[in-house]
Amino acid sequence: MLFDRGPLRQLLDELTKLPGIGRKSAERLAMHLLRAPEQDVHALAAAMLEVKEKMQLCEVCFDLTETQPCAICVDADRRADVICVVEQPQDVAVLESAGAFDGRYHVLHGALSPLDNFGPDELRIAELLARVDAGGIAEVILATNPNRQGEATAAYLADLLADRAVEVTRIAHGVPVGSDLEYADSVTLKLSLQGRQKVKTGD
Repeated sequence: MLFDRGPLRQLLDELTKLPGIGRKSAERLAMHLLRAPEQDVHALAAAMLEVKEKMQLCEVCFDLTETQPCAICVDADRRADVICVVEQPQDVAVLESAGAFDGRYHVLHGALSPLDNFGPDELRIAELLARVDAGGIAEVILATNPNRQGEATAAYLADLLADRAVEVTRIAHGVPVGSDLEYADSVTLKLSLQGRQKVKTGD
């Protein structure tokens, strides 16, 4: 078979290590690389190496960055007294694209998952507590994902922060704007009701 030996087998083995890439997808990618112009393949390899060499974790918030600290952490126009806690660097990118948050971030690099042996020591929790204990933080927003692991992580962090002089809030979850109630699952509807807000009425 074509992919059972030699360089193609080695390439296939490496490609299947990528998340979401099974054997069939790896075979398609391998064939694409074989058909692509040599300069395109070199450009891809160079880009991958450059990212690996230049990108690092911010020493303050642990987001991905090329500089220390990252641009958000040194931005004087952003609120330094509000920290938004997220699971992964891509969550920072999503929130930034929304343009609705003007504070700082803290990236945990995961969520609590006992079944996967992923506990508090594997997350950047100690560093978050150190930032809060250093003073100057008025609010910590828990913006972990609305799934079992994310909710467990948010509850764990809320307990740790309960005795500290900081307001702890959780982002609201519920029915997406533009969708219909009939298509929402029971968990989403429950969160929507729990996160309901008072409606301002006219005089």
